[in-house]
Amino acid sequence: MTDQPANTPDNIPVMPPVKRKFKARFLRFIRNILLFSIVISLGWVVLDKFTPVFITPLMIIRSVEAMVQGETPKNSKQWVSIDEISPNMVQAVVASEDNLFLTHHGFSIDDMTKAFEHNMEGKRIRGGSTISQQTAKNVFLFPERSYIRKGLEAYYTVLIELIWGKKRIMEIYLNVIEMGDGVYGVEAAAEEHFGVHASQLSKSQAALIAACLPNPRRFDAGHPSAYIQRREGRILNIMGKIGTVDFDKKPAPVRHYHKHRRR
Repeated sequence: MTDQPANTPDNIPVMPPVKRKFKARFLRFIRNILLFSIVISLGWVVLDKFTPVFITPLMIIRSVEAMVQGETPKNSKQWVSIDEISPNMVQAVVASEDNLFLTHHGFSIDDMTKAFEHNMEGKRIRGGSTISQQTAKNVFLFPERSYIRKGLEAYYTVLIELIWGKKRIMEIYLNVIEMGDGVYGVEAAAEEHFGVHASQLSKSQAALIAACLPNPRRFDAGHPSAYIQRREGRILNIMGKIGTVDFDKKPAPVRHYHKHRRR
């Protein structure tokens, strides 16, 4: 009797039909889930380009935390258009959080590299997120620290940069960001801390609000500590260097001034 050649079809392992069908169905299921997720996320981003954002995952978390502690949730917020927000406030958050906001495409590699090097040295964790990344996280995601969240944050950052544009990103950022305990958005913060509308904020008031952003539940812009007053001074100094933020004008390259970064 002669041996069967090793490369004949009879000796090639064949997946049973049931397993083949299961694998095909599983792959189709995964593909459909991915396509569905992409369609939903795109639709969500497009919808938010034209409608106010009244609630975010962080607002839900803060409300649940308050109820768990037996307290009544505080949600002070009021949507205002970018045209009803003082240019001083726009300038202050750019100076404080991301003074290359108009020149980058959602990410600052320089900031991310510096944050990584800083954190690798074992110092206090410092983030390198741009205003675009912060907005993507605030609107679409929960604030937990994980690689999955950072990946989704990057995905949504690309989408809002492409679909919203800088002016809309800034408008939503200033309307949803946490600016105090139960205080969301610049209109609520202006009324809470200074008794004025967002359109009436002075340079100093805007700088004080921006100075508290790294920890808005701990710091109070209306009653600033010595530390916040020092940060206010640094922010005012940078505001003077970067000038007015003009969304309708192509920005010239600007120097990357040192500043504290949140997250």
